[in-house]
Amino acid sequence: MKNKEFILSCPVEIQKYPSVMMAHGGGGKLMHNLIEKMFMPEFSKIDAGKRHDSAVIDISSNKLAFTTDSYVIHPLFFPGGDIGSLAVHGTVNDLAMSGAVPKYISAGFIIEEGLPMETLWRIVNSMKETAKICGVEIITGDTKVVDKGKGDGIFINTSGIGVIEHNLSINPASIKEGDAIIINGDIGRHGIAIMAVREGLEFETVIESDSAPLNSIVNKLINEGIEIHCMRDLTRGGLSSALAEIAEASNFGININEKDIPVREDVRGACEILGLDPLYVANEGRFVLFVPEKDAAKALQLMQLEEPAVSMIGTVNTNNKGMVTMKSVIEASRIIDMLSGEQLPRIC
Repeated sequence: MKNKEFILSCPVEIQKYPSVMMAHGGGGKLMHNLIEKMFMPEFSKIDAGKRHDSAVIDISSNKLAFTTDSYVIHPLFFPGGDIGSLAVHGTVNDLAMSGAVPKYISAGFIIEEGLPMETLWRIVNSMKETAKICGVEIITGDTKVVDKGKGDGIFINTSGIGVIEHNLSINPASIKEGDAIIINGDIGRHGIAIMAVREGLEFETVIESDSAPLNSIVNKLINEGIEIHCMRDLTRGGLSSALAEIAEASNFGININEKDIPVREDVRGACEILGLDPLYVANEGRFVLFVPEKDAAKALQLMQLEEPAVSMIGTVNTNNKGMVTMKSVIEASRIIDMLSGEQLPRIC
């Protein structure tokens, strides 16, 4: 039934072209039809008569945030998301970390010859629905097709533009002594969800990725007057690498408490089996927030309305400048450094 529904709904002639061909990226009729029938109706509101090599947008703000990223995740579909939703979430979250309101996204598709058209259609629809939920528009893009065996299905490159409507300077240079450090939920689920599918591992419960947009909670914090000094989303390298980067950039010391860092028991158990440290496992819907002590309680309260596992995990100080130290559950002190090498490749 699933394939039948796809054949009826997909705008591309699936019976004639069940898989992506090199000609779909060759600049001729097949590429034209793929863009016209699959991508443009789903992503763009641009009038067909105004098609061009760039999208023209009207920005009234004097302050913009701009980001770019690429997504090469394997597998393409995983519990809690897929490469399409991940690409939108990742772009939106990068913009949100500077306090911007995400507005527009571009999407470049590097498609491997032979990718089933049904797979591409599922990804396109996932991006469309995710963009709608996040309140952003996908307004321009590009499509290339590479030889079979050269692309591992599909890679997606995105760029995003957001408007900054506040006077906060959100970056490591704004961090101050005494700042509270808050995390918006449990860590490690994304990386473990990907590893479980990739390696065919089965646990008592299905571990789903935490992939989610962060712009809503960030906007709420700003609108409620929280004085945000710094934010960082916890993607590759996880919590530890993000904090280590911030400590080095700010030249402040960061102290965290292991007992306050939320890790689900199934994720902790999976990490023990795989020999991984959850502090270094990637996330796609988690971030750390640095705020003055006076705003910590209010920020926690606002964030807990969306995610009960929100926790204050540490503070900023002038000791051990440029370093992150963690008090373990047995009261021992441990230095936390950036991830050396790649713990879990192809997780985003």
